[in-house]
Amino acid sequence: MDREELADWLRLGLTPGVGNTTARRLLTAFGLPNQVFVATAHSLEQLVGARVSAALHSEPAELPALLDLTWQWLQASPQQHRVLTLGDPAYPQSLLHMEDPPLLLYAMGAPESWTADGISTSMARSVAIVGSRNPTPQGAINAREFSRALAQQGLTIVSGLALGVDGAAHEGALEGAAPGQLATIAVVGTGLDRVYPPPAS
Repeated sequence: MDREELADWLRLGLTPGVGNTTARRLLTAFGLPNQVFVATAHSLEQLVGARVSAALHSEPAELPALLDLTWQWLQASPQQHRVLTLGDPAYPQSLLHMEDPPLLLYAMGAPESWTADGISTSMARSVAIVGSRNPTPQGAINAREFSRALAQQGLTIVSGLALGVDGAAHEGALEGAAPGQLATIAVVGTGLDRVYPPPAS
């Protein structure tokens, strides 16, 4: 993805009144985000109304700063950092069957994860393990051991990178995975630049 295409996707997500559902409706009608922004006011109004149509023809004030920050993150590690859009072949296909799939995913991982539709392929043989942030000692042990055993069978473990069961699941997956296997995928809601809950100081 080049900088201009990234700017278009970020702009679509930042536009007031455009959530995931409206964005998907616009993309279905017009194609890629750049085609949305050059559509006539009349054609946009038919789909999203006058207020959102006007917003789509005005660049959000926060776009330049977000674009610079995102582009720097991508360039810092081009082999390991990616932004996946709804149309990207590596976008997890299972998410597309959700009622409200995210417009963009910020992904970070080993280079082999991106080859030949790697994320989608790995997601097809995956299992999610999530649970309490304050499990009993036995609960944490169970999560780790189940994950290790499942990873040894070639499954990718998906969890939330939180304290407790989630963290134990990721650790077990890493322990049980074969060399070169995509052992675990962490799905985080806070952004890849933030650790939550924060580590104890």
